[in-house]
Amino acid sequence: MKNNWYVLYTKSRCEKKVADFLSKRNVENYCPLNRVYRQWSDRKKMVTAPLFNSYVFIHACEEELNSIKKLTNNIVNVVYWLGKPAIIRNEEIEQIRYFLNEYSNITIEKQPVRMNEMVRIIKGPFSNLEGTVAAIKNNMLVLSLPTLGYKMMAEVSASNIEVLHHGFSQEIDYASRSKSIPVLN
Repeated sequence: MKNNWYVLYTKSRCEKKVADFLSKRNVENYCPLNRVYRQWSDRKKMVTAPLFNSYVFIHACEEELNSIKKLTNNIVNVVYWLGKPAIIRNEEIEQIRYFLNEYSNITIEKQPVRMNEMVRIIKGPFSNLEGTVAAIKNNMLVLSLPTLGYKMMAEVSASNIEVLHHGFSQEIDYASRSKSIPVLN
């Protein structure tokens, strides 16, 4: 049983409560907190707010997810990607931690994949190959992978690619087409 980082979807504004509750139950978790300035009528103060609304990351094995989900009513569900619990790489968790330690007042935004954009496959049998996005279908991208002078097309999960540089075409937000809750890329 290998532990991975998974994402819990929580009730609105319950991220800190869930993280504290899980910590008391010895469940390793991470709720990234952003230091932001809030303005009230009489003062301005730096407070901590969750970086990702309604997300708490947990480090557990897949078999434990259902029992963890049932620990409190403030956990709505485990976040799924393509029918399986979404796994977040350790490197991504470490990057978030580092970034939050170095900077404050951070904003985030979804990064859609565009047609004709150059991408690198980061996971799977085509790992480290680069190609161009030829089509977008739900959460799958059709990539053109130029090898041996042929145009080889491969259908790759959007979560298994990283964007290299932007093309000049229509922007398509593949996450909004998903029936699952979108996850960090």
